[in-house]
Amino acid sequence: MNLITEMALVVGLTAVTVVTRSMFLLPRRAWDLPSRLRLALRYAPAAALAAVVAPELLLATDLGPSWIKLGAAGVASGYYMWRRGILGTIVSGMLAYWALLGLQTWLG
Repeated sequence: MNLITEMALVVGLTAVTVVTRSMFLLPRRAWDLPSRLRLALRYAPAAALAAVVAPELLLATDLGPSWIKLGAAGVASGYYMWRRGILGTIVSGMLAYWALLGLQTWLG
């Protein structure tokens, strides 16, 4: 691919992204969402996090042995049950993952 083609792709993808994401900002008045949709959107962040994490836990990847990933998921789940905070869940899970990965490296 030459430079002109690459630049055209970048500009085109940028335009598509800006147009599709700005559709929600263009109306002059706020949209009235149905109550069921508003209730369902409350669970979107947790669903997105589960969609990112579940394949890493269930599929064989290069992120280390399954016991490390499951241990970190257990710590993160425990934190979430205790405090109910998404940010703390992510931080505690990553700290546990790094600690278990370091333990595996240290043990050889």
